Amino acid sequence: MGRARVSVVMPVFNEEATLEAIVRRVKAVAPDVELVAVDDGSADASASILSRLEAEGLVDRIFVHERNRGKGAALSTGFRGVRGDIIIVQDADLEYDPAEYPRLLEPIVAGRADVVYGSRFMGGQPHRVLYYWHYVGNRWLTRLSNMVTNLNLTDMETCYKCFRREVIEQLTIEERAFGVEPEITAKIAMGGWRVYEVGISYAGRTYAEGKKIGWRDGVSALRCIFLYGLVRRWTRRGGPRAAREATGGNRGGVERGES
Repeated sequence: MGRARVSVVMPVFNEEATLEAIVRRVKAVAPDVELVAVDDGSADASASILSRLEAEGLVDRIFVHERNRGKGAALSTGFRGVRGDIIIVQDADLEYDPAEYPRLLEPIVAGRADVVYGSRFMGGQPHRVLYYWHYVGNRWLTRLSNMVTNLNLTDMETCYKCFRREVIEQLTIEERAFGVEPEITAKIAMGGWRVYEVGISYAGRTYAEGKKIGWRDGVSALRCIFLYGLVRRWTRRGGPRAAREATGGNRGGVERGES
């Protein structure tokens, strides 16, 4: 992983079926990373599993929300608690493979990027075939986000986002739930950070296997795309003309890595 200290932030909500397996995968691939877990009010055995894994030295720090507050709140807590120079977001299911950490880290370690997105849609990596309308929804949300941020991402909603510490130190998360993905993307664009995108594999779950995201989350994401991508630019910079100029003048862009 190079000289930079890497931290992994893992939001956890009722993931007893996959939690131990994903923690062990993370530490098998990257034993030196700081693994910070945020138990977001789980009602199953997730808390006890985390405590046991912490005792084994596999989880470095645990933060607990007494009630479920949402992924955005869990990320906010985790980001404040990390010590690393580079931070990776890792869901507590088995949809995203920690073996791809080097792919995410390389553009930042090489000094080319401040933020790296792992795209499920760039091709070149294994991808479980599941719900067509989820695919359509993801692509349209990404397209709308690109229109208001002037980025050219292929997967705005991806879990795999990797940040230099300086980015998260300047990032104030306001959304509590899944609207956090377009919020983060809009704020990264407004900040002019260098964004890179690399292809990753994806082993999506069915609803029977525990997938949680639904149509309401899509509506929330749509609201956040326009709130943070347009309205905030408008109010910060003095009206519609300034908002258009801010969007058109975004310095970040997106560079593609090898898939």
